[in-house]
This record gives sequence, C-alpha cells and structure tokens, in this order.
Amino acid sequence: MLNELVSRPLREEHIEYAAALPYEACRLLRPYLVERLSPFVPRTVILFLVPYYAGRAENLSCYASARDYHGYMKGLFARVIPRMQAESGCSFFGFADHSPIDERLAAAQAGLGMRGENGLLIHPRYGSFVFIGELLTDMPPEAVGAISPQEVLPCLSCGACARACPTGFLRGEGAECLSAITQKKGELTEQEVALVRAGGSVWGCDCCQLVCPHNVSAMREEQYTPIPYFREERITHLTKACLAAMTAEEFAARAFSFRGRTPLLRNLDLLDT
Repeated sequence: MLNELVSRPLREEHIEYAAALPYEACRLLRPYLVERLSPFVPRTVILFLVPYYAGRAENLSCYASARDYHGYMKGLFARVIPRMQAESGCSFFGFADHSPIDERLAAAQAGLGMRGENGLLIHPRYGSFVFIGELLTDMPPEAVGAISPQEVLPCLSCGACARACPTGFLRGEGAECLSAITQKKGELTEQEVALVRAGGSVWGCDCCQLVCPHNVSAMREEQYTPIPYFREERITHLTKACLAAMTAEEFAARAFSFRGRTPLLRNLDLLDT
C-alpha cells in the first residue's frame, strides 16, 4: 500500500489513483532528464492519474477545452512536493508528459489501467481521459510502498478505435494521427486539408476515445473529473473571435497554444469557423 505521506497530499488534490514502482523497473526514455538532477539518484517512481473529462467539445479535443494541463501539473507539484519532502526528509521531483520514463507502460505495470489498441492507458473508472504524472524520489521503494511491475493487461481489442480513426493511422493505412495533422505548422497537403475538414477539429482528435467501450461510463456526468481546474474556463467551440479576444497570457495558458496562433487560424479558415 502506498505510504500515507505520499498518498494523503494527492488525495487532498482529488487524485484518487496512485501507485509506485522501483525506479530501476521502469523503462527509460529520456535518462538525461534525471542526469540533470545530479547528485539526486531516484529509487522510486510514484505514478498517479489526473482525470480531465468534463464533457465533450465541438471542435477541440476534450483535453484542450480546459486550460493547459502542464500548468495544472506545475501548480500541483508546487503544492505537494514541499509537504512530502518535509515529512520524509527525502527529495522529490515531478514530471508529466516530458518524462524520463515510459509513463503509459509504467502506469499499466503499476496496476493503474490497461493498454488500449490506440496506445492510450485506460483506467476502469475514468477510461482513457486521464493524464499521467509521476514523482521521482530517493525514498526506498519499500518505504514508499512500491510494488513489483505487474502484467500489462490488454483492452477488449474490439477494434472500434481503429475503425473510427479518420486517417487510417490505427489501421496502418495512414502516416499520422489527425491530431498531429491539426498541429502542423505551414501549409497542409490537399489530403491533409480534406482530413481536417472531414474531422471538423481545429485542434486534436478524440475519435478513437469517443467510440471506445471502456469510455462509456467515463463520459457520464457523474463520472466527470472532480478536479475544478478541468471543469472551469472550458472552451467547447473555438472561433476566430474567441481566439482574437485572448490576451497573450490567456492564450499561453491553453494546451493549443504551443504551436502559436497560425495553425489554429489556418484550421479555422478550413472549417469556416
């Protein structure tokens, strides 16, 4: 069982699902991120899930309708890490998205969900509508309550996500996901233009998630995220007027901002929005 000094601060942030693995059991993707922290030597990884679904969006991926989750994670780490360090006398460092380890694999091995055919982690309650975060610490695995890596469980393998994929990427027929196409800079090819128009999305793609049978209960209102950050200030339909009205600070706080405004304006033009 996860140590209370770790699990309690997370629970108080409405993060209900967390588990730990020995650091040496995780698959490293970016070891240089840990090397930068020298002389810190991680011994344990605490993985946790942040549910974000608070309803569908019309022309944005659901994760992008709320404020950028990177901002949420930054604030979360600023709140919980000092408490954990003060109580344990050990060091903690937080990561999300750009991580030293393979987050999805580690979360699945920690028993936090199964791996979907679309590559996403699927939790029994919140489905695939979760962000994965982790805390690296030099606390010994046994002190944290770490477990040995578990078998990675598969999803139903029903093929619904592959059939719904608008580019054919999940069927091995297309080179890229529609989400990647909407985020491209510069001009799009005629085929990419047709895909954006057919998909109707200014940023991202949720096609594979919306048809997943594991997500049916996750999309019911009673299962919406309990975290206020993702329920407030949502944009469900992005327009040119909405984009123009955003200050630089407001725009930077959105997940769709990292490529700048130009790809968004291009996609809005394609969709006549």
